[in-house]
Amino acid sequence: MKGDFIGKGASMDIDRFFKTVLSQNAEELRKYFHENATIKWYCTNELFTLDEYIRANCEYPGNWNGEIERIKEIENTIILACRVFPPDNSESFHVVSFIHLKENLIIDMDEYWSDDGLAPEWRRKMKIGKRIR
Repeated sequence: MKGDFIGKGASMDIDRFFKTVLSQNAEELRKYFHENATIKWYCTNELFTLDEYIRANCEYPGNWNGEIERIKEIENTIILACRVFPPDNSESFHVVSFIHLKENLIIDMDEYWSDDGLAPEWRRKMKIGKRIR
């Protein structure tokens, strides 16, 4: 569901950025950020400098594929919802990123990562809801 844009102001090739994150290419990844950018991973309570983020992303074990599920653009902020998974589909994660731009570079990025899995047992016992896919 690419390209669900609202408003004007933000300008960045989000598809290319996402592919660069997945490919773990440190040199290319750096080109999308201001040198003083900060990145926050709220689910694990971590705040990274740009160098720390690039190291965490590019040294993360394994190879990764992914798909963009939704993009919203509001002024200088891009909201990106994606699914990330290894080539063998043995696990799956969803991430929502709030990407704040300054001069068409990322100055601040807030991310929420979640492991994909089954609904909790108590809710399955209620026999409510359906699988999304």
